[in-house]
Amino acid sequence: MKKLLLCLVFLLGALGVASAQSLSPLGVWTNGEKKATFEIYKCGNKLCGKIVSLTVPNDPATGKPKTDSQNPDPKLRTRPRLGLVFMQGFEYDDDNKWDDGKIYDPESGKTYSCYMKLLNANTMEVKGYIGFSLIGRSQTWTRVK
Repeated sequence: MKKLLLCLVFLLGALGVASAQSLSPLGVWTNGEKKATFEIYKCGNKLCGKIVSLTVPNDPATGKPKTDSQNPDPKLRTRPRLGLVFMQGFEYDDDNKWDDGKIYDPESGKTYSCYMKLLNANTMEVKGYIGFSLIGRSQTWTRVK
């Protein structure tokens, strides 16, 4: 009887761990401004993100596709923004949170530490910060697909 009870407790514990990571950020998202859509995908055993569409894909001044013109590395300033991998290195932490990632802002050319936390299946908090996550900027992303 003790073995049966122990097995039952173990099974319920294992199910609890599996359900703790039941929400997944994999998919296509947009931010509150809806300037772009982003795909979160697996890259090795971590998660990454890339820009998959832009509301305004071309530079209004030149009419040409937007590039990574603010990049601190002059060699990268001509690469297209569309398809740009701007998030990388995210690992599952706990409570539907992926942490220890980096996010690059192509509009400023700056890179920040970042975490993603699913609030529900279709809403995610994305926070970029320098140093400590208590201070930084959060955005709410909405799942597109």
